[in-house]
Amino acid sequence: MLLRQVEGEGLRSLSSGDLRDLGLLYRQAAADLSAARADRSSRTLEQYLNRLVGRAHNYVYSGPKVSVGGVWRFFAYGYPRLLRRLSGYLVLATAITVATAALGVFVTLVRPDFGAMFLGPEKMDGIRQHHLWMDSILSMKPQASSQIMTNNITVCFVTFAGGIVFGLGTIFLLFNNGLMLGTIATVCAQHHLSLSLWSFIAAHGALELPSIMIAGAAGLRLGAGILFPGMLSRRNSIAQAGLESTQLVSGTIPLLIIAGTLEAFLSPTHAPPALKFAVGAALFTGLCLWLTEGGAPHPGRFRAKSSKDLS
Repeated sequence: MLLRQVEGEGLRSLSSGDLRDLGLLYRQAAADLSAARADRSSRTLEQYLNRLVGRAHNYVYSGPKVSVGGVWRFFAYGYPRLLRRLSGYLVLATAITVATAALGVFVTLVRPDFGAMFLGPEKMDGIRQHHLWMDSILSMKPQASSQIMTNNITVCFVTFAGGIVFGLGTIFLLFNNGLMLGTIATVCAQHHLSLSLWSFIAAHGALELPSIMIAGAAGLRLGAGILFPGMLSRRNSIAQAGLESTQLVSGTIPLLIIAGTLEAFLSPTHAPPALKFAVGAALFTGLCLWLTEGGAPHPGRFRAKSSKDLS
């Protein structure tokens, strides 16, 4: 009877008591099915119970349905709370990148040939001729946008997945990204191309670079769950770390879609550098507000509600 009601009207039609009874009856039917399978004379009963359990299974073990509202609530409230709770991993990922960028600057200043070797002869020839390799994006904007988005999402997910190797893969990729950034910035500065480089990076980099840091934080969280289970069993620790890190890296997808669009349609154009820096500043400010204020309780609203409740 309960199962027919669920099939006809959905789970929401059941009361809390009916839901509890549905779970209990399902477990009892599953136990009866197991006993019937052991008795060769109960084939008809086994078939009936098998159909009954099969019909009920998807309702008993169904998770919450994904909806547009649910996705919006996750990104508006749940995601910023999760990131703030795991902010230590984000700080560590950022520190690794900044430290290795500083290392790239230092090594390139001390050994200029390191920069040429790191960038390769083709890119260095362009820099010596006073133009950057990114200029080619202008001639293929739509294709470039799709390729850039795919590449950036791949970089972030590989950085995150590197955490499965006890976090070492993530650390290596953050090290490499930081070293590359510091080296390129120094080589461009030595050839008086700093404005060209940073005006190109400013708009899309305001979202792309933080996305890489967030992906790094997700990878470090995964590695920490493997290495340091704490009070949990290692299996439960890995499961919890996997869930949190996957949620963390998923938040970079909309950011990278926006960044990829800008990198194809704004960053390589001849728009005024001031405009590109303004767009980057606005996006980075919005990103910071979302991550620091999203889902945070409003003190004034909390006090007003509490006073009303007390009265």
